[in-house]
Amino acid sequence: MSDKTREAAKAREGASMGDEQISPALTGLIMEGQEPDPMTEPGHNQMPRPRFEPINREQMVMRVVDVEQLVDQDHPVRAIWEFVGRLDLSSFCEQIRAVEGERGRPTHHPRLMICLWVYAYSRGVSSAREIARLCEYEPGCQWLTGMKVVNHHSLSDFRVDHGKALEKLFAEILGVLTLEGLIDLERVMHDGTKIKACASKGTFRGEKRVEEHLEIARRHVEEMKAQSDEDMKGRVAKAGHRAKREKQQRLESAVEEFKKIRASQSEAGTKKEEIRVSEIEPEARIMKHNDGGFAPSYNAQISTDRLSGVIVGVGLSQAPTDYDELLGSVDRVEHNTGKLPVQVVADGGYTSGNNIHGMGERGVDFFAPVADSLTQLKQMGIDEAFSRQAFVYDEGTNSYTCPAGKTLSYKGKERRKKRWRYRYRASAADCQACPFKPQCCPKSTRVGRSVMRSEHESEVESHAAKMQTEEAKQIYKQRGQTAEFPLAWIKEKLGLRRFRVRGLIKAGLETIWACVTYNIQQWIRLRWRVQWRRPRLELNTDLN
Repeated sequence: MSDKTREAAKAREGASMGDEQISPALTGLIMEGQEPDPMTEPGHNQMPRPRFEPINREQMVMRVVDVEQLVDQDHPVRAIWEFVGRLDLSSFCEQIRAVEGERGRPTHHPRLMICLWVYAYSRGVSSAREIARLCEYEPGCQWLTGMKVVNHHSLSDFRVDHGKALEKLFAEILGVLTLEGLIDLERVMHDGTKIKACASKGTFRGEKRVEEHLEIARRHVEEMKAQSDEDMKGRVAKAGHRAKREKQQRLESAVEEFKKIRASQSEAGTKKEEIRVSEIEPEARIMKHNDGGFAPSYNAQISTDRLSGVIVGVGLSQAPTDYDELLGSVDRVEHNTGKLPVQVVADGGYTSGNNIHGMGERGVDFFAPVADSLTQLKQMGIDEAFSRQAFVYDEGTNSYTCPAGKTLSYKGKERRKKRWRYRYRASAADCQACPFKPQCCPKSTRVGRSVMRSEHESEVESHAAKMQTEEAKQIYKQRGQTAEFPLAWIKEKLGLRRFRVRGLIKAGLETIWACVTYNIQQWIRLRWRVQWRRPRLELNTDLN
């Protein structure tokens, strides 16, 4: 392309952008081999070219910012700041070493850090680095910090360094909401959900492989200790040495987790399958999710008050099932609020003899459906008329009587999943000669029909009868909309589908942060926004 052609292209580009005046010397230039445009011929009645606002990105701009006007008066960040200001935050100040009159850099106020985390979670942000970036341009964060930027290390450390203070903060929030009339503990709905751990499935290894990696890590640490002080200088070198020590600690924790899992399997009497533990997050467990998939996860247990949908109890465990999580959850509600709920409603995953017995001891009215055993009976080929409920128990002789009048004697007890069960069995001769054998025990050829009785069988039977009443059915219908709503909110609105931190304790703290955010959002919706709705309603009334 010739020089004249390039100049003509630049001239047309300048005319299309309207950013600069075309030089008269370039007006008549055309591309080589191109016919002249009649619109550019001299004497032609040309239309005036449009004029655009120029864009100059090299211009330095100075502007005055009124920080107080960055957000509207009804912006949620103002409500968060106001609510947290009501709370006693002295527990967060116990670890602060920067004091008046002494040397040292001042630290950020706990009220600011709490508000930043609550506001960030309410916007679905759970990354400390992302919050630090938001402080540079997002109006809500700029209003909180006064146009300053908070370092992401400070944010990350604050989230996990104040466990006891955070638990106290959660309980204090419940006290404020109780005074606001949002909690009465008359009826508490309980449910659980699986939240994915930070580790992935690819980090899980068998015990032999973990022990090999631990031995290698120990050698690396010993080699590091043998290095001279000159080799230890520099941030990069120190970071590398710290990473080696932390890797050794994680692998040692993984070895301990193998021992814990074997002990729990032995206590529960479950099948001893191959044990695998994550090398980077040993406390995570492979759990099944609602979509049918399996992933390293933790089991979050959340109790919600029926009155206004406020979360009154939260916990995190490694248990893949919910059977053993109910009683601890009820105790947490009592610890947070100072009293037990009157009623607790849960789904069938929490129905067990131990839970029914434990709730009765605590004086809590428990509502949960009893599992239907008809499906299991069909798989065994047993007719519904010969289900376990058709067998009559005699407490005096400690035996059962079948529908055909034969006796099932006590044969012993067995422990399964931390619960005792008692087995009763009929004689093989009675069953083989019975005309109802095809309907009662079609697959039993060498032994007679057996039934199991749980440790708290009479209480389970009373509970099952209660759940058949119309009142209990109506109460249970309320469970879904109250218990499952906060779980969906925390996962969908707050984005807590996967933890940002590793380990059971830190993941538990992140769960509490999410529940604190949820409860404050409910206060904003039910109490704080009302003051901004009233003026609008009065204005509409005056206009009408």
